[in-house]
Amino acid sequence: MNVEKFSYDNQIVKLFVIATVIWGIVGMTVGVLIAFQIYIPALNFDFQYTTFGRMRPLHTNAVIFAFVGNAIFAGIYYSLQRLTKARMYSDILSKINFWGWQLIIVAVAVTYTLGITTSKEYAEAEWPIDIMITIVWVVFGMNLIGTLIKRREKHMYVAIWFYIATFVTVAVLHIVNSLELPVSLFKSYSVFAGVQDALVEWWYGHNAVAFFLTTPFLGLMYYYLPKAANRPIYSYRLSILHFWSLIFIYIWAGPHHLLYSALPDWAQSLGVVFSLMLIAPSWGGMLNGLLTLRGAWDRVRDDPVLKFFVVAVTAYGMATFEGPMLALKNVNALAHFTDWIPAHVHIGTLGWNGLLTFGMLYWLVPKMWNTKLYSKKLATSHFWIATLGIVVWVVPMYWAGITQSLMWKEFTPLGVLQYPNFLETVLQIVPMYMIRSIGGSIYLTGVLIMVYNLVKTAKQGNFVANEETEAPALGKIEKEKKTSHRWIEKRPVQFAVLTTFVILIGGLVEFIPTWLIKSNIPTIESVKPYTPLELEGRDIYIRESCNSCHSQLVRPFRSETERYGEYSKAGEFVYDHPFLWGSKRTGPDLHRIGGKYSNMWHYLHMQNPRQMSPGSLMPSYSWLLEQQLSTDLTPTKINVMRTLGVPYKEGYEDQAVSDLQSQAQDIADDLLESGIIVEPDKEIVALIAYLQRLGTDIKVKQTENK
Repeated sequence: MNVEKFSYDNQIVKLFVIATVIWGIVGMTVGVLIAFQIYIPALNFDFQYTTFGRMRPLHTNAVIFAFVGNAIFAGIYYSLQRLTKARMYSDILSKINFWGWQLIIVAVAVTYTLGITTSKEYAEAEWPIDIMITIVWVVFGMNLIGTLIKRREKHMYVAIWFYIATFVTVAVLHIVNSLELPVSLFKSYSVFAGVQDALVEWWYGHNAVAFFLTTPFLGLMYYYLPKAANRPIYSYRLSILHFWSLIFIYIWAGPHHLLYSALPDWAQSLGVVFSLMLIAPSWGGMLNGLLTLRGAWDRVRDDPVLKFFVVAVTAYGMATFEGPMLALKNVNALAHFTDWIPAHVHIGTLGWNGLLTFGMLYWLVPKMWNTKLYSKKLATSHFWIATLGIVVWVVPMYWAGITQSLMWKEFTPLGVLQYPNFLETVLQIVPMYMIRSIGGSIYLTGVLIMVYNLVKTAKQGNFVANEETEAPALGKIEKEKKTSHRWIEKRPVQFAVLTTFVILIGGLVEFIPTWLIKSNIPTIESVKPYTPLELEGRDIYIRESCNSCHSQLVRPFRSETERYGEYSKAGEFVYDHPFLWGSKRTGPDLHRIGGKYSNMWHYLHMQNPRQMSPGSLMPSYSWLLEQQLSTDLTPTKINVMRTLGVPYKEGYEDQAVSDLQSQAQDIADDLLESGIIVEPDKEIVALIAYLQRLGTDIKVKQTENK
């Protein structure tokens, strides 16, 4: 037998491990900061670049794409080489993957802090960064597929299936959701509008969770858990069923984020049905992982790595049971827009992603540095601290979510809202916010303990950058029963093509009707495009990430129509590029706020929210009163919007700035009558114009919104 000698590239794994740890600390530190900011407005520092609205997307992206993303690459680059018995296809591509990804993370951190954002959940990066992400992801895919083609092991182990699904699906999700038309280097508008944009965004948002936070980690589970336990995976057949059913069903479930919205009912129903079906493959994967430990449970008591893996897989099972339950309309009506949703998300991120990453790092570092873990006691302490942190984080948020929803929906015996002032419902849950911030701090403390333990482990060992090994050139040939799946396991390119076909089915079925059948998005004659000033104000609203705390979607519930006004119609959003429905209400819904308050009220509220709403937790936006509104891009914005289908008249861009100035002067004059002197070219004027426009295109029942 022809045996070939070669080496595994541990250097690239080392780089990704270091990046994982560093970005984990950064992302979680920002998370702890915003956990305090949400109930201590002073911690926003009355500074434009440190507000909750700008820090929140920085936190979510740092944790998801920097911490978890680097962990995925570290885990894949280590395991793929061993599973294929081949060095990565190209060391150069590996380095481009690493440094390109770090550059993207830095670019994201800088632009989000500066307010350069598309406002789309988990996809806030502007178009140049989207292109960078695409290039680096393609580089990763070339390295992945190239390694599979030159592999020495004939069959692709189950972990590799999940790696392939991750690559092809994230590529499709990112490209479709990032379709946007540039206005300038730092500004673009989504090619989709309103309901269509919402559908595409949550198809992406839900499946970013599925194919960035789930499928790669399932691949890591299938490799690292059996390795740590020194036992084979429980069931090969269950692995096949788990994989194909999961990637087929998951892609359909996105619309469950839009229940009771302006999305057509048939699309909502599809999301509900497939979300419920997800329980089966998700729990199949969980059981396959836990049952791998059959006969090895005694080791779990003594091995901190297995402790992390067991609780991680259990958290995966909890999150994937709760997700389908939240897709039930009656449960969704209670939980959506409340703090229940962040609790659900953090069971997955802190429990599933976080603990699996920690377990993997505790297993990887001693292997690559050719030593033993510095301290099992410290690792075990980290495990219990992390578990405690998760519990202290999520339990008060579940309680807060239920409290919020019940207070929002409560009526007196006379049939009026028990708590008409939204602020009452916020102040009621401040103690839960306090406990949550403590939970996050505890979790971060555990991470710092891990860093110390891993550094000490590395110092006592000797890093092996190129691990020498050998394997038969063609892999071991075995007689086996021929099956269709065995056939596809030998062919990575065909496997990738089949995977792509499977994941495309659900997306196409949901998207095409909303694009081609106009009755799905009926137009409303009275709905007109935004004026140039309102358009500029909307962009300021997006820049400050106001939709992080405020929704713009009134659901068809009596409690909401009494509080906010007429429920939202699909046709009202046809000119919204992007949509701004939001995903959580830390503050009240704003879709019907237009005309409810005076221009003076909005001015003073943005200057200092507490002078208009005593006890408000909203940060002040005093810089809006001083900063001059730039109109340099206004004509270009009008042109781009027209290209996207917004019916501005040909040549209107030539008079857009003049119209903007005229409307701004009217608002400034009105403020002057109230005793407020403000120049019409200030940003606050544009924002007021936008807020006063919201929800006024159709006749609505006027209700007070505090």
